[in-house]
Amino acid sequence: MEKALYIHIPFCRRKCVYCAFHSVVYDERTAASYISALTDQIEKLNSPFATVYIGGGTPTALDMPLLEKLLAPIKRFLPAISEFTVEANPESLTDEKMALFLESGVNRLSIGVQSMREQKLKKLGRLHSARQAIDAVRRANKRGFKNINIDLIYGVWGEEVDSWKKEIREAVELPVTHISCYGLTYEKETPLWEAVRNSSVKPLEDDAAAAMYELAIDSLALRGFKQYEVSNFAKEGFGCRHNLTYWSNDPYVGLGASAVSYKDGSREENLSDIDEYIRRCGEGKTLIVSSEKLPPAKRAKETAAVKIRTKEGIDFEWFRQKTGFDFMELEKNALPELVENGLLKYRKEGNVPMGISLKRKGFLLCDSVSSSFL
Repeated sequence: MEKALYIHIPFCRRKCVYCAFHSVVYDERTAASYISALTDQIEKLNSPFATVYIGGGTPTALDMPLLEKLLAPIKRFLPAISEFTVEANPESLTDEKMALFLESGVNRLSIGVQSMREQKLKKLGRLHSARQAIDAVRRANKRGFKNINIDLIYGVWGEEVDSWKKEIREAVELPVTHISCYGLTYEKETPLWEAVRNSSVKPLEDDAAAAMYELAIDSLALRGFKQYEVSNFAKEGFGCRHNLTYWSNDPYVGLGASAVSYKDGSREENLSDIDEYIRRCGEGKTLIVSSEKLPPAKRAKETAAVKIRTKEGIDFEWFRQKTGFDFMELEKNALPELVENGLLKYRKEGNVPMGISLKRKGFLLCDSVSSSFL
């Protein structure tokens, strides 16, 4: 059974300069056709899901009638759903939409705060102000949401460590249970990438960005936000169950343009062109543009690459039962150097290795560690 359902809403009121996710500027007519296509797909689903995540793009960019239409067919899954997340932006998260979410069974909001500094928000191309961001979080809590995540970005050009430290201090004072901290990246084919190429933006030095990341780890821990994945911190019991599905390489269904599904060792990716997606849905044609049946060893290696991102790391017995492979044997070529370089540490009983996880340095270089396992 697929444990998780992801629904992609590829619309934003404005595209941020750093964003490489598949999204387009909101158009009401296109959005209406797209939501009709999505709801047709949702109504055909039979499997119950433990988690549902509606992301984007900006789901709250949708007008109320479209949100109502999207959420209606999901209600039949509610008895099985333990975590139902909707992503939101501060400027489009109205009281009316929050009331609809609660009525529809949504019990977790992920709010794209990104920063509580006006200049930083402007650099990133965000539509909301710092005041709107703080107000959105407080209104959501007052409305009845007890599980709220906020996203924060660090390492913006010109940013100083002391300023980031103050942002962390302000973030933990908000009524939130989960904080995601992402270092700014310069993805190809984004306006920010072009700005770096033409030298109008000079990225922050790696050492400064690393200092900000380590500051987040230490400061959030002191305030009860336990790091459980490279970029994610949560109060006890509030880790994102949906994302844990990905990090355990468990099966999931992805609906929407560019969404990915994974089940029985097969990965399928939907086409990204929204108009074509709508057309094919209406004609009953396949939406899949690429698929791959992973051989057992490759599937096991991918499990290692995603699971190592978690704070708990990889338990060797868990890995053997899940994949059928002995982790130490499977990754024998990569492990010695990663351990010797201080990126990984063993969990032992006596002298017997029982598992492995990232060290502090490993968290800083997690992408390299993950790639080494593939």
